[in-house]
Amino acid sequence: MSVTSLPPEDRRAVAALQAGLAGTARLGVAFSGGVDSSVLLALAADALGAGRVLALLGVSPSLAADERDAAHRVAAHVGVPVVEVETAEGDRPEYRRNGPDRCFHCKDELFARISSDVVARYGLTAVAYGENADDARRPDRPGARAATAHAVLRPLADAGLDKAAVRRVARAFALPCADKPAAPCLASRIPHHSEVSPEKLVQVERAEAGLRRLGLADLRVRHHGDVARLEVAVEDLPALVTDPLREQALAVVRAAGFRFLAVDLAGIQSGAFTLPLVAVREG
Repeated sequence: MSVTSLPPEDRRAVAALQAGLAGTARLGVAFSGGVDSSVLLALAADALGAGRVLALLGVSPSLAADERDAAHRVAAHVGVPVVEVETAEGDRPEYRRNGPDRCFHCKDELFARISSDVVARYGLTAVAYGENADDARRPDRPGARAATAHAVLRPLADAGLDKAAVRRVARAFALPCADKPAAPCLASRIPHHSEVSPEKLVQVERAEAGLRRLGLADLRVRHHGDVARLEVAVEDLPALVTDPLREQALAVVRAAGFRFLAVDLAGIQSGAFTLPLVAVREG
């Protein structure tokens, strides 16, 4: 692993992050296999040694099976062991109600489980998660409040590493997820104030997995009852509405339990459900 190919500002940020972790005897990283937490895991292992770092993977119905498998592959590449932490956010009425603060209740559940079940068992002296500097500036990240409440560190954000810089570091470390599209949890596909249920999460997971097998790499299936609203990269739209992909995509979505497939011409939209509600509340 080497950061010598990075721009000077990235190297300085990486050095600051690793210096900040230097006094940590044993670090747990809340880990999803996405690029942010993977970069944090790699930088921590590089700074402390893989034997002093543990990847903590939250497992629940909101984590797609493909994402779970991919996370294990990334951790194996870095050389850090994975501990799966079973979470029960679905038992929380506040989470199921699916307000704009749903992520707070999810992260609060994860960090509470880590604090009660994992820290003492594995001798962790600190826990960190992969919030980057861009995330820290967004108003639709209530999970950050949970991190503060549980004293969870956010080394990427503190070092000023934004999304673009995190991608550059991932490529410098040759991480398998370096060019992986963002993959928020399955619950993010359900409109706020529409209840999160295991059945809806399974529908979304099956539809997205089937569509990826058709070659659509970056996508979201938004759950609107009988309607699956599909967001894909703009460059994939022409192929998606042309046979044979059109018929294949429709068959996949119907097999997942939806009646209708709608294609969103706006393409992929991060925070599609949360940002408008946050903007209204702040206005």
